[in-house]
Amino acid sequence: MNISQASEATGLPAKTIRYYEEIGLIRPDRRANGYRDFADTEVHKLRFLARARALGFGSNDCRSLLALWGDRARASADVRRIAHAHLAEIEAKITDLTAMRDSLSHLVVTCAGDDRPDCPILKTLSSSD
Repeated sequence: MNISQASEATGLPAKTIRYYEEIGLIRPDRRANGYRDFADTEVHKLRFLARARALGFGSNDCRSLLALWGDRARASADVRRIAHAHLAEIEAKITDLTAMRDSLSHLVVTCAGDDRPDCPILKTLSSSD
């Protein structure tokens, strides 16, 4: 199948598919005319990558997960280690976002939001602390 068909089958934009090829995550065959020819295995890899990216895995983790998927002698502990590390990153981001939300929420509540120029939000943003 060509790149348009692969895009439709996977829900990935053609630009993303080209990028995945550029960084070596997939290697579609080439037809005599130079066009990409996606076999079922490459389409399956693209779906795999789409799901992994939807979970927030980065390119390097995707590369590792694809390699492990293709290795029938793999240890599931290796897969779990990658997923566990990613989960820890997500939890750290959630903690950071929660702190940001709480700080901003406090600032919004303390701002009168009226016609006066005094604004605790701007005062906090401009402080040198």
